[in-house]
Amino acid sequence: MKTFYFAKRKLQLVPVAIILVALAISTSISAQTITTFDAPGAGAGPLQGTYATNINPPGTIIGFSRDAGNVRHGFIRSNHGNFTIFDAPGAGTGPGQGTRAYCINPGGTITGFFNDAANVFHGYVRSSQGVITVFDAPGAGTAAGQGTFPFSPLIMNPHGAITGWATDSAFVSHGFLRDRNGGFTSFDVPGGGTAAGQGTFPFAISDDGEITGFYIDASNANHGFLRDKRGAITSYDVPGAGTGVNEGTFGGGITPNGTIMGNYIDADDLSHGFLRDKRGAFTTFDAPDAGNVPGSFQGTYPFGINTSGAITGWYTDEANVNHGFVRDKHGELVEFDVPGAGTGPGQGPNVYSIAPNGSVTGFFLDPDNVVHGFVRQAHGHASGLPQFPGQ
Repeated sequence: MKTFYFAKRKLQLVPVAIILVALAISTSISAQTITTFDAPGAGAGPLQGTYATNINPPGTIIGFSRDAGNVRHGFIRSNHGNFTIFDAPGAGTGPGQGTRAYCINPGGTITGFFNDAANVFHGYVRSSQGVITVFDAPGAGTAAGQGTFPFSPLIMNPHGAITGWATDSAFVSHGFLRDRNGGFTSFDVPGGGTAAGQGTFPFAISDDGEITGFYIDASNANHGFLRDKRGAITSYDVPGAGTGVNEGTFGGGITPNGTIMGNYIDADDLSHGFLRDKRGAFTTFDAPDAGNVPGSFQGTYPFGINTSGAITGWYTDEANVNHGFVRDKHGELVEFDVPGAGTGPGQGPNVYSIAPNGSVTGFFLDPDNVVHGFVRQAHGHASGLPQFPGQ
């Protein structure tokens, strides 16, 4: 494990709010501590290693590793740096198989999915005491590549509800909500396509039971959606989102006040971040050094949002190298790099999750394309993010 201390000064252009058409410039200094880590048993070959995916308020980090045989195993890293490795019952032990952990709630309950020896996918929930319950959503297919996918950070609210999607026997995906007692509700967003690879893909669930995500229509364009706690669904598109194949709006995380975060791909195949408030007004933003080569899918990829509205993610520059960023609730954006990250195409950090106090976690590819986990802690108020205690 390595810990690095450094400060970074950034001249920041605050994002354009499409509705208000506002522009501002600010300057900030951000002090930070970055600790890199590797899970026990993680492999040291290309794309093997440690994939950190989520952090909860007490500072526990979860994710999965890929070992020397390319088998995946879930891990838990305490805020003191101690590891617990686990495998879901029935997880396959062949290359590409195994257990992924994607979400941990404040109480330490974890959810994710695994593929078995036949490459069918199943969901699981692991209690804070280590008890693992396997589940399959109604209608999930039973052939290779099909099944149940609780996938992204923020998919489980503190009350134990889990959301995700089930891919059926025709490879069409449908949303599901699993309550704390194991009961399921299935749903589809109107307008979702019914061909292979299309359908409904929930991403996050709020404390109140609102679900966000995206759906893929019959032309393979993407659109955001919000499903309220009564089951009413509203779809939306960010102004400027493209309408071609793989373009459009990808709804992501949601805050307690109803703000939705995500990204959209424009008609030039470039990615941009967005916020949608509870009234439906949009704010878009870009990391200042994000690439903008048409057709490249470069740009800004927000992935995690905390309860106060701070956002983290990564951007891809014009050389197709990834870099991390944190955007505070006021719109101030700080870019960062992880020491040891590679500087070639596809290398650098992928930042997945941000805790309530601003600590972020994710993983990075080094110059040899080996994957390592990291946690970035911000100190003081230089970046508007408090120091993470007890790390």
